[in-house]
Formats: sequence, C-alpha cells, structure tokens
Amino acid sequence: MAMLLRKVWGSVSTRSRLPLENSSTGFEEPSLGDFDRIPVEILMQILQLAGPKTTAKMGMLCKSWRSLVSSDNTLWIFFLQNQLEPWDSVLFGETKLASGYPLETFSSSMMPLSFMKVYSKRAEVPGSVIIDGGSGYCKFGWSKYNGPSGRSATFLEFGNIESPMYSRLRHFFATIYSRMRVKTSFYPVVVSLPICHYDDTESAKASRQQLKEAIYSVLFDMNVPSVCAINQATLALYAARRISGIVVNVGFQVTSIVPILHGKVMRKVGVEVVGLGALKLTGYLRELMQQNNIHFESMYTVRTLKENLCYVAEDYEAELTKDTQASYEAAGEGWFTLSKERFQTGEILFQPRIGGVRAMGLHEAVALCMDHCHAAQLSYDDSWFKTVVLSGGSACLPGLAERLQKELYGLLPSPLSNGIRVIPPPYGTDTAWFGARLISNLSTFPNHWCITKKQFRQKSKLNLIW
Repeated sequence: MAMLLRKVWGSVSTRSRLPLENSSTGFEEPSLGDFDRIPVEILMQILQLAGPKTTAKMGMLCKSWRSLVSSDNTLWIFFLQNQLEPWDSVLFGETKLASGYPLETFSSSMMPLSFMKVYSKRAEVPGSVIIDGGSGYCKFGWSKYNGPSGRSATFLEFGNIESPMYSRLRHFFATIYSRMRVKTSFYPVVVSLPICHYDDTESAKASRQQLKEAIYSVLFDMNVPSVCAINQATLALYAARRISGIVVNVGFQVTSIVPILHGKVMRKVGVEVVGLGALKLTGYLRELMQQNNIHFESMYTVRTLKENLCYVAEDYEAELTKDTQASYEAAGEGWFTLSKERFQTGEILFQPRIGGVRAMGLHEAVALCMDHCHAAQLSYDDSWFKTVVLSGGSACLPGLAERLQKELYGLLPSPLSNGIRVIPPPYGTDTAWFGARLISNLSTFPNHWCITKKQFRQKSKLNLIW
C-alpha cells in the first residue's frame, strides 16, 4: 500500500510538470495511466489513505482523474466524516442551514450537493469566537475546538447592573476576549443569548430591537469584523438537527417554551414562560436538605448534589415507596446521602405548588403551546411542533425527557399527542454552544449568517439575523 501511495504521489508530481501542449488541441489523456489496471474500489481506498489534499491534486492531472475524484461523493463524505463535526450534523447543516436566514424550505433540499465543494469551502472557513451568554452562566470558546474553552457566571461579567446597557455589554465582551487571548479584529463572533421580551407586542419588539442594536454597536466599536447574534432556543434546535419544533429551555430563573418554525421563533403563536428555573430547583433542594438536617457549607455544594444525584421520577407516587438512597462526595465537604430529595427536587417542574410556586406545570405549558401551534395552522405539516427539544443545565436531569413525554401523551387528545417526541439536550449543558459551532463551520459562513459593520449602519440585514 505504501508503494502504491508513492506511485500516486509520483504521478501527481510528474504530470504536474508536463508541458500543456495537448491543451491547445483540446485533447486530454482519457485514462488513469498506470492505475487503469486497479479496480475503482481499490483506487478509492488509496485516495482515502492519501488524504483530501493529495486527492484534490490528483483531480488536476487530467479529465479522467478529475472525473474520478469529483464525481464520487462517497469519497468526500469519508473525508467529512473525519472532521470535527459529526457527519449527521454536517449533512443537516449543509442541506438545511447553508442558505442562511431566512432558511430555504424546499429548494436547498432538492438541489444536488457536491461534497467535494463542501469540503473545500469548509476548509477555508475562518472559524469564529462563540459566546453563549446565558442569564446564569456564560460559555465561550473557539469554533474549531471540541467544546467551550471556558465558562463563568454571567452576572459577574456584566459589571454594575445600574450602569447603561452599552457599558455593561462592553465590559462583558471585553472580559471574554481577554480570557480567550484573541484580538477582536481577527475573527467573526457568534453571540448566543436567551430568549427575552417574549411577547409580540410593540413594546417587546422595541426592547428586542434596543438590545440587538446595543450588542452590534458594542462589538463593531470593538472592531469585530462580522457578527451573528441568535437566540439560544434556535441554536439548541439546530444542535438537535431540526429546523422546526418546540424548545423547552430550563434557564437560570425561568423556563421558556419556544415554538420555532423553519428557524424562526413564532412569537405570534406565543412563547410560554414558567416561573421556575435552575435557581428555584437548587433553592428547593436546599430547603429539603435543611428540613432533613443535612448540613452543607455553600450553595455550590447544593448545586453539585443536584447535578450529580437528582433525577425526575417517571411516576412520582410510585417513587415515594421505593428506596432511592444514594451518596456523593462533594469536594471539600465530604460525603452526602440523599433519598427522596433526589426526585422531589425535579418534581416541582411538574407540580410547582409543592415548592410554593403558583405556576403551570411544565407539561401543561408545553401542551398549551402545542394547542396554540395546532390552532394557528402555520404549516401544511401539522406535526412540526411535535418534536420537543430540551436545553439548559437543569434540563439534563435524568428522566426529564421521558416524564415530559409521558405527561404530554396523557394530557393531550390522541390526534395531537400522536408522534410527540421529547429529545434530551443533545450536548448537555453546552447544547446552544454546539448549535453555534454548527453554524460557524458551515461552508457558507460567515457570509450567509453574519452582518458586517457596513450592513449594520445601512440596516440592510439587521432584522434577518435575530
């Protein structure tokens, strides 16, 4: 095999130095030369071992090599499968998202795709800085990495809450760039933010516009070349390889239920909000531990126990009769043993009253959103809202997806409930960040997803990216 690879490389080197005397006559050598005797399947294996760069050079030798290299999509699919992004995500992104926002719903899926061109364009993509700024914690990193390179508490980054929005955002972004040790003028940035100002009222639209313009103004004043600002719910949906569905984002302070059709938040249908989030779950576990005389030093310990011991029961009443005791060693504080607290904590998502919260249960809010989507008749495909994607740190509680799906089947009539599927956070707590990475590595990035300073000043694409 090594000898064959050397022969391939020798063929590339020798023929690339030959004079192009045949080109004037329009005649090109119709064969693969010495490789005509080798079966195509073996040639493909040789090219796979040679790698994409050598394969691309082989395509420049003659018409026959060019035809062999460029016409076989499976060869370039092989190369794409060995990249950073999972192949399923690459295929989804290049067929569904490459056109940019607003997404194309029909034409992109019907056009033939050359994976050789896709590979070459993805190799030229500059990459981006990704800043996933949640209401509780921020994840940041480079789009060519396997995951976020750092994370911190968002409220610590924003500085003085009394200062103007521009100053707070400037402090926030400057801190992130400082920690990443990268110059702002080098790369595009993808900014992920939680859904805010939920309504479709004029006041809510004005508030969203104000926040949007503040983000762009700050980043362009910091000399960032181009910016893509997009909400976390949409990015979580992309991370799950969907462009339509309902995203349930269990945030730091509230849980939002966001209907999204073809990548656009359907605010006219209504974004449901439940006044329960990670903060309340952690606080309720603290109350349960105090009631049972379980002593701890800090809320960090309580949060650690929530993340490592708690889960959501499929049947709450049945779980109360079981032995659910389990232990975990918290750094610096020793071993903690929890029992019913493990599933009682997550139960307040479905029965808020037991935690002293007057609100709808999570399943009731999602069912209400589905009912509104069904009544609105926004698409010929009446099943677009039956895929539910969970996101957020507390959405990673084991059993949450199964419990929510079970409750929805029990709450909704059969025509609505048939086909409902609840998907756990595809990338855990970093789901939105990975959705941003998927966009950042598209063959059409940044042109189809970002806006430049000039476009921002002209207001030409401002309303298309959010």
